[in-house]
Amino acid sequence: MEQSSKWMILIASTWIQAFTGTNFDFSSYSSDLKSVLGISQVQLNYLSMASDFGKAFGWCSGVSLMYFPLWVVLLIAAFMGLVGYGLQWLVIQRIIFLPYFLVFLLCVLAGCSICWFNTVCYVLCIKHFSANRPIALSLSISFNGASAALYNLIANAINSKDDTLYLLLNGLVPLVTSIAVLPILWQSRSQTLRADSVHREYLNFRCLTILAVFTGLYLLILNSVSYSAQTARIILAGAVFLLVLPVIAPGVICTEEWSELFHPNYISLEDNDTDDLEMLNELIWKEASSMNVWTENSDGSKEKGSWTSSFLLRDRLLLLGEEHSASLLMCRLDFWLYYLAYFCGGTLVLVYSNNLGQISESLGYRSEISFFVALYSACSFFGRLLSAAPDFLRNKMNYARTAWLAFALIPTPLAFFLLVLSGSKAALSAATALVGLSSGFVFSAAVSITSELFGPNSAGVNHNILITNIPLGSLLYGLLAAIVYEANLGKPDQVLVLDGSKVCMGRNCYIQTFMWWGCISLLGVASSFLLFLRTKAAYDSQERNRNWMRLI
Repeated sequence: MEQSSKWMILIASTWIQAFTGTNFDFSSYSSDLKSVLGISQVQLNYLSMASDFGKAFGWCSGVSLMYFPLWVVLLIAAFMGLVGYGLQWLVIQRIIFLPYFLVFLLCVLAGCSICWFNTVCYVLCIKHFSANRPIALSLSISFNGASAALYNLIANAINSKDDTLYLLLNGLVPLVTSIAVLPILWQSRSQTLRADSVHREYLNFRCLTILAVFTGLYLLILNSVSYSAQTARIILAGAVFLLVLPVIAPGVICTEEWSELFHPNYISLEDNDTDDLEMLNELIWKEASSMNVWTENSDGSKEKGSWTSSFLLRDRLLLLGEEHSASLLMCRLDFWLYYLAYFCGGTLVLVYSNNLGQISESLGYRSEISFFVALYSACSFFGRLLSAAPDFLRNKMNYARTAWLAFALIPTPLAFFLLVLSGSKAALSAATALVGLSSGFVFSAAVSITSELFGPNSAGVNHNILITNIPLGSLLYGLLAAIVYEANLGKPDQVLVLDGSKVCMGRNCYIQTFMWWGCISLLGVASSFLLFLRTKAAYDSQERNRNWMRLI
């Protein structure tokens, strides 16, 4: 009943995420798109940026949810993707001809559809799992990292030699998935969580996370081996079975609910602890009001602290979960530190993933592009799952979620500097795995951080404001890579003509780019560390209040 339908909504969210991560496979068909359109590397970069530019309009999905039900927003996203990717497939098949500018707009539309899908999933998790919101978000978002591996399996099961097939799948698969989950979304409504259900919900999440890890290992290991179309179909069937397997959970929960009808020993949050909650709110506000950026002397006068302490304390967040309107959000220093950390971390890795096909080709691994894309996707999947670690380990080691964000960004500069030192397949594999883990953690944790720092009810709009840095970063970082790439095309010993298109070969095609990207990612680490120092007190206050609630 109520609890079982809630778990079906979570499962529907994981299915949407698993089959709508269409931005991961751009590297798989980018070379073919470049050849068909007869464009330069800089122009190809603009198409990659266009997909990310569509995310600048992602806030529209949050606004649309104020006027339309979730299932309507989901179908709008599906049809945007169908038009955006479907027409590109017709172009790459030479069935129709469109000028470069219209292809650019199709990429924008396709990128926008991804944001709309994500917003639907974020709202579903935030709305139905208030007690374990971060775990629900990380579990759902993690399956987005499995998209490239799943699409790779589907493409190989149909025709492994046709890379343009990815565009057709990008348009059709999300539409089919959206139609399949519509009956579940029609019954979507928020429910009050019973006090005795919190622990059981937590245990269910642990079981689902273990199953998700097994699914990720299954996709990672079996995608790394060569196989025929028949073998791909068998592996794909196994993957689909693992995605459907969590449906068992609602059945178990439903059985438990029937047993509770005969043993009603639970306590409702609505019927108890009202006085305790009022006391807790009063305690929080008293503690928050005691925090300020000035220190008082014994005679009552106020003295300004050092420049460092002034920066760390000025206008910092005092409470977690306080709702922020868009205008208030833009005035927060904490938001801009968060924005910079994301801009120099997660967004930078997205540009790396978009250029992964060209990077692999330049280093001499053209035949291994699908492997590197699947590796990035699988590691991104595990990174997203790891973002739930702060919640699973809270009783053993409690750190602010912003601290975990800072730690998660550290592998990114290490990966880029590794590529500066070596262009071997092992180095490229290790670097791709590192940035996949790092970006996966950041993308998943960012939704929870946005919800905690700036309010859960505003998360749909505020998180889409945050990711407006993606098109900006895609333009700047991608343009940097394209300029370095084009500069090396002027050297005859580094040019190879493939399918009528000039290809830069050798480490020099990207080595300067990797150096710049490594330095920029260090700035992201520094910004995230400052964000942690400014928000640490708010997280500590939340943890003290949570411990206090356990005692009353």
